[in-house]
Amino acid sequence: MPAPLNWQKSSFSGGGEGNACLELTASAQGTHLRESDDPNVVLTTTPDGLQALIHSVKAETVEP
Repeated sequence: MPAPLNWQKSSFSGGGEGNACLELTASAQGTHLRESDDPNVVLTTTPDGLQALIHSVKAETVEP
């Protein structure tokens, strides 16, 4: 049986009830992401894939 994953909440997740947070963890299979309000849906990617996602999101962010 594989060891349980140690999920960590993103520091950018807001306060409130704690049910709308991005959580991350890593394992031998890759980097895993999930939303705390639907923890059974997990996106698994590589470090390069995660880096590309972050760069893409930042490029789309419009500063006020």
